[in-house]
Amino acid sequence: MRNSETARQFSAQDGCFSLLVRDGTDTTAKVLGSVLGGVATEDILARMNAPDLRIVTLTITEKAYGLDSMTGGLNFSDPAIVADLSGDTPPRSAVGLIAAGLAARRDSGRLPFTPLSCDNLSGNGALLRRLVLDFAAMRDPELAEWIATEVPFPNTMVDRITPATTKDTLDDARRLTGAEDLLAVETEPFRQWVIEDRFAQGRPDWDRAGALFVENVAPYEAMKLRMLNGTHSLIAWLGLAAGHEYVRDAIADPAISRAAQIHLSAAAETLEPVPGVDISAYAAALLERFRNQAIAHRLEQIAMDGTQKLPPRIFAPATELLKRGGDTDSFARVMAGWIWHAVQHDPLHDPRAEDIRACLVGIPRAPGAVTTALMGLPGLVPSPLREDPVWNRQVAEHVAFLCRGEK
Repeated sequence: MRNSETARQFSAQDGCFSLLVRDGTDTTAKVLGSVLGGVATEDILARMNAPDLRIVTLTITEKAYGLDSMTGGLNFSDPAIVADLSGDTPPRSAVGLIAAGLAARRDSGRLPFTPLSCDNLSGNGALLRRLVLDFAAMRDPELAEWIATEVPFPNTMVDRITPATTKDTLDDARRLTGAEDLLAVETEPFRQWVIEDRFAQGRPDWDRAGALFVENVAPYEAMKLRMLNGTHSLIAWLGLAAGHEYVRDAIADPAISRAAQIHLSAAAETLEPVPGVDISAYAAALLERFRNQAIAHRLEQIAMDGTQKLPPRIFAPATELLKRGGDTDSFARVMAGWIWHAVQHDPLHDPRAEDIRACLVGIPRAPGAVTTALMGLPGLVPSPLREDPVWNRQVAEHVAFLCRGEK
């Protein structure tokens, strides 16, 4: 929605793109044609109101939702949200666009579509529902009531490591397909898609291709966020501190590999049973996925937007462990990695970069001082952790280790 270039490229390529799968020994390519074409934002509303449209999926970034991290609701000062609430057209935000599309269907007397978030957010469907309702309540309270009553927002969990496209991606796509493809994507063999089976007008048989429909996605989501994503964050921040560029290089570092294994065990302790999943086998498979030498997953890509990634990946499980007297040390190590990253990196790629910079003004670059400053960033660290002396000591000690060049 910020750039029409991808839509233009999809139209130029008749909606086709190459998917490269790298398994560590071989790379295969398949040309996919599921995209019917690129659609400019101003045309999306008309498509949303088409009689045969039933589902609208979202695959965007965490920060593109317009979330207020302080309240957990809509950020009414977000420029795109402000513009959409003022009635500017076409909508500039994903939330504003969905609300406008649902309003059009209600006004046309049509059944609603199902908004389906496929993004890496905790309770992504429930969160999207809250944000859309917050928006609609400001524009049209009757619309908000209709959405609350008629529109399902299923939660989902998607798991597949997908590095950013590089020149190597494009070169390999050309070599394997014989065609120039500016939209080629590379990924690993593993894939998992878990979806709550709640749709307004039915849904495709995605389970025939391997998707799993469940009543409650929360156990699967917690497993992925805390084990895969939490460990990914640990590897990213510790790896950058050690001078590595890619996940595959960082996980080959014995100290980081050991820390990752410890973290996987610590995260597993916070999980409820996950139907059909052996957690020990899942942890072992994650380590193998991280070690895939064919996947050039940049640590910088994983390290960005830490203030939005820490709460579900690190703070939620750490708070649960704290309540029952468990050891939060591994989670404190991840927090310390983020603190080191926030202090060392300029520019910092984070939606709260200005707040972080303001917190550090005049603060000595000593482990205890920067830990205290960033622990006090408003709305970031939950009070049980922020007020716990053991947690604060653990974080400060790990920051000190990183400052000395340790892991």
